[in-house]
Amino acid sequence: MKRENIYIPNLAEIKGIRRETPDVKTFQISFVDKRLRNNFHHIPGQFLEISLFGFGEIPISISSSPSRRELEVSVKNVGYVTSVLHEAEVGDIIGIRGPYGNGFPVDELRGRDILFIGGGIGLAPLRSLINFIFDNRGDFGKVYLLYGARTPEDIVFKDDIEVWKGENNSEIHLTVDHADEEWKGNVGVVPTLLEKISPKIKNTIAIICGPPIMIKFTVKALLERKFGDEQIIFTLERMMKCGVGKCGHCNIGEKYVCIDGPVFRYSELRGNPDLGF
Repeated sequence: MKRENIYIPNLAEIKGIRRETPDVKTFQISFVDKRLRNNFHHIPGQFLEISLFGFGEIPISISSSPSRRELEVSVKNVGYVTSVLHEAEVGDIIGIRGPYGNGFPVDELRGRDILFIGGGIGLAPLRSLINFIFDNRGDFGKVYLLYGARTPEDIVFKDDIEVWKGENNSEIHLTVDHADEEWKGNVGVVPTLLEKISPKIKNTIAIICGPPIMIKFTVKALLERKFGDEQIIFTLERMMKCGVGKCGHCNIGEKYVCIDGPVFRYSELRGNPDLGF
């Protein structure tokens, strides 16, 4: 029996492009093969390997919810391949492998309050789960979002955030590192936003995504507030390459980010020297 080659991408067409910030774009993509398009399913927190033919391949988190028809990825222009993708136009063909990774433990989150903490483009994988929760509102408790960006201009998913503010039983706080004249909100690092909320800790799961230094100090702040190791979940996106655990590029100790993660509980990686926290 012929086996599918896990390294060969499937063709997909860029159906739409939305600029989120000066260096972040969201791409709506659709498989060329109707069978793949109709059968595709992902878990919030999983990622794709996206190929720009002739230029390279990059792992990118899925930023859309499986409860919605559109398949979207949100990409920051930070390197060679991402810069090529940012030059792409509607109608261009790219390659897709995946979805890969474990994703967020959605079933375990049902009935719980969820505290999302994000920084910069780290809101992308969180967006997938946030929209899934709001599309299945009766299955989950209160939703908190603490989100920070470098400047007001760098806040991603502004339209989504406005919608989330109007959702039932939600509380959202934003902060920036550097304010402009029009910014009336908080200025400071993301962990300081924890002072603005009073969650019922025993029933709350914290989910974090952002720069490693943000994750480090956010975990520290959560532990100080008596969150348990099992109640702290974060998703890591650094260092991945092949996406299927073969190249060893993303190992952190005994774990491979691409297959054991990218979603981990703090209890799984506590004290891991490769993380630095």
